[in-house]
Amino acid sequence: MHQIDEKKAPQMALQADMDFLAGLLDKVILFEGGEALLKTIQNIRSLAQKARETGDEAFYLQLKKEITDLNPPERQEVIRAFSTYLQLFNITEQNFRIKRRREYQSEDTDQVQPRSLEDGIETLRKEKVPAEMVAELLDSLSLELIITAHPTEATRRTILQIHKRIADLLKALEYANTRYEKKVIEETILNEITILWQTSEIREKKPSVLDEVKNGLYYFDNVLFDVLPRIHEDLEDYLYESYGQRFKVPSYLHFGSWIGGDRDGNPNVTADITWKTLEMQRELVLEKYKKSLTTLRELLSHSAKKISASHALLASVESEENTMPAAKLWPTKDEIYRRKLAIMIHKLECVGKSNGGYQSAEELLADLYMIRDSVNQHHPAGHPIKLLRKVIRQVELFGFHLASLDIRNHSGEHESALAEVLYNVNIAKDYKNLPENEKVAVLLKALNDPRPMISIYDTFTPETQEVINTFRMIKRAHQTFGERSIQVYLISMAHSVSDVLEVLVLAKEAGLYRVYPNGEILSEIHIAPLLETIEDLRNGAKMLETLFQMPIYRNHLKVRGNLQEVMLGYSDGSKDGGTMTANWQLYKAQKEIHEMGAKYGIKLKFFHGRGGSLGRGGGPLYSSLLSQPPVTLGDGVKITEQGEVLSSRYLLRDIAYRSLEQATSTMMCAITEQKQNEKNGKTPNEEAVRAMDKISEYALEKYQELVFRDPDFLSYFKQATPLNEIGELNIGSRPMSRKGSARFEDLRAIPWVFSWTQSRQLLPAWYAAGTGLSKYVEETGNFKLLREMYASWPFFHATINNLQMALIKAELSTAEEYTRLVKDPEVAGRIFGLIKAEYELTKEMVLKIADQKELLDYTPNIKESVRLRNPYVDPLNLFQVYLISQLRERENKDEKARHLLMEVLLTINGTAAGLRNTG
Repeated sequence: MHQIDEKKAPQMALQADMDFLAGLLDKVILFEGGEALLKTIQNIRSLAQKARETGDEAFYLQLKKEITDLNPPERQEVIRAFSTYLQLFNITEQNFRIKRRREYQSEDTDQVQPRSLEDGIETLRKEKVPAEMVAELLDSLSLELIITAHPTEATRRTILQIHKRIADLLKALEYANTRYEKKVIEETILNEITILWQTSEIREKKPSVLDEVKNGLYYFDNVLFDVLPRIHEDLEDYLYESYGQRFKVPSYLHFGSWIGGDRDGNPNVTADITWKTLEMQRELVLEKYKKSLTTLRELLSHSAKKISASHALLASVESEENTMPAAKLWPTKDEIYRRKLAIMIHKLECVGKSNGGYQSAEELLADLYMIRDSVNQHHPAGHPIKLLRKVIRQVELFGFHLASLDIRNHSGEHESALAEVLYNVNIAKDYKNLPENEKVAVLLKALNDPRPMISIYDTFTPETQEVINTFRMIKRAHQTFGERSIQVYLISMAHSVSDVLEVLVLAKEAGLYRVYPNGEILSEIHIAPLLETIEDLRNGAKMLETLFQMPIYRNHLKVRGNLQEVMLGYSDGSKDGGTMTANWQLYKAQKEIHEMGAKYGIKLKFFHGRGGSLGRGGGPLYSSLLSQPPVTLGDGVKITEQGEVLSSRYLLRDIAYRSLEQATSTMMCAITEQKQNEKNGKTPNEEAVRAMDKISEYALEKYQELVFRDPDFLSYFKQATPLNEIGELNIGSRPMSRKGSARFEDLRAIPWVFSWTQSRQLLPAWYAAGTGLSKYVEETGNFKLLREMYASWPFFHATINNLQMALIKAELSTAEEYTRLVKDPEVAGRIFGLIKAEYELTKEMVLKIADQKELLDYTPNIKESVRLRNPYVDPLNLFQVYLISQLRERENKDEKARHLLMEVLLTINGTAAGLRNTG
């Protein structure tokens, strides 16, 4: 086989599709607002395009004049138009990706798409990886993707559903054969764009946590429930084609959720809300199974007169039908599989309602296995019934819980709660202020004492009671929904050993952890510290080693399969030390912790808390995997899929499939390469590691000099970005800062990144990288090494390419407009001057290292996408600056101020759509 070179693959009419949808939107605008409105929009669009293409300042100044001369309500309609153009562009681009994938699949059989399942398996074949090693690889393959609500989706779900319908219609248009079919589809698309135009873009109120849960469930219901089994089935089939034997592919790819479980800084997430979330998840998955079994019942029409079913199946049907209501029985006696499936559907309907229902997903699986084994007795070997195989895989993947729900809370909440409990039982009068070693001694004593410290008769403050209720709820969830429903408790801002032991003590008090008199240990939950700051990343290995040396913690791990999960925070680390230093410290922390764990026989699963934006570790899923130390992939990987990523990756089945097959292919190849390197004694290039240490050190100094040591920086940030206005956007249930604080330390990384992105400065995604790289070259003169690192080291390659993406999305001529919002012109000019100089330096270094003339030369499709988007995003930025300046001048929140705010929010939504990021 060979690959088609994506760089040379023909552009599949991306511009033509965009022109088609834009033309339909123009028709809608003409109908809604008349010719004058349409001409205004077309004039602004033309000026923005000319300003971009020619670089002539006259066009730019004319564009600004056109924008500032507009008055409401026409101004609002123009903003909405540009925002809608960008929404349609996103749909077009996704359709382009789908068409490109189909093009590969329609080519000759020896041509495969890069990073497809076929490509990954072909790579294994080329490397002469034997079948037994493939089996080992499959057993070690584990990828969990965790959906989160924050920063949540700036676009309303109603709008996203319209987007999906338009995307489906575009796809249908490709297959339309007759003029009439095409005409009908085009008219339907016009109707959908009309509805889109006439639908409100802005949420009137913040979504509740349960609203966010419903948004997350949408992706399971419409996409993931079918796509995840298909990935597994296709992997099995492709391996069979290549190796001539049918491998058992384990259920390696799972989705979990934080929505309804993440209470860090969100007082709206309570134990009751988490319980309701679990109920909603179970309700959905049971309904999906009922539909799947009904479809399977239609298929398996086999007659006992024609086939011989297994004795086990026949006996189970005869036995269970005696307990069934007559109305639920299948009427045709010889249709043995339909009789069995009618029983199974009834038992599903009774789950959680009576003893006649399934008590666990394992019982449902046992029945499905029974059907499969019986079918195998009379069905041609090597040709499994795909629908039956799919339903079995669905139950293996989703259980009765649908998705494992992680629980997360701040270390300070656990400390405060335990301080109150320990005071109540006269163990520690002032636990919070004890030295770390004394805290640990108190906690170890509590863990070794089988007696509880909390009585049902005790009364606590509401905050402490809520912490206790959460742990009790987890115990009840395990009993009701199964242990897979909640498997991990995450501790944000975990700085010390006591932060971890506190959670184990609280788990003990709820019956989740217990040491029995005979020495037997019960431990029902993984405890995962979240390392967020640069300091925590540096100290992480030492903290965990201290825990691993404690017999009581080692015994807890032994019960949990000698597996320690560690979450790595990309957001706060980047905010704390800049993108270059944060990424390097994350890489080093993984290697150090993994190597340390190996000494104790402990497997490490790293959970990557990546955001959708580049300033928070974002980028393609496969790129995220490639940038990890390969040695860490074999114990399993978890990655967050944050709010704004969900619609771009998982709204459409074809796009979801492509993203997940890329991740699978990448992991297979990376793990195999790592195993072969270990076998051949290959080790990482120490010179490159030392270079990154230096680059990181220089970049950290440069970053912190501006962000933490410049007295005017915080004022500049708050004034030169739409930070305050973003707070009014109603895009999530969680507050923008912890405890409502105005301190920089308490500002969440999400609004931090979102604000810089909106102002086109994107500072968190690239700032100080140029200084780090250039200073290293100045001191060593070893530029050649950086080129070699880019060519041969996936981590450095991904880092440089992410910098390219950030730099091309940043637009300093637009960013300079935002400096006019800063009250002190001297401060604005000085700080923007520092940003601009660093931008130019970073761009220069990145292009030299990648050996390119322009940014993104290595990926022309994405480069073209950015070029086509800019003339639509630029006017929105100019509108935003002008409107914010008007809004901030008004002291009273009168009707005009409310209208101005609404227009600002429309520009924020539109810009987010154009740049494909919130936070």
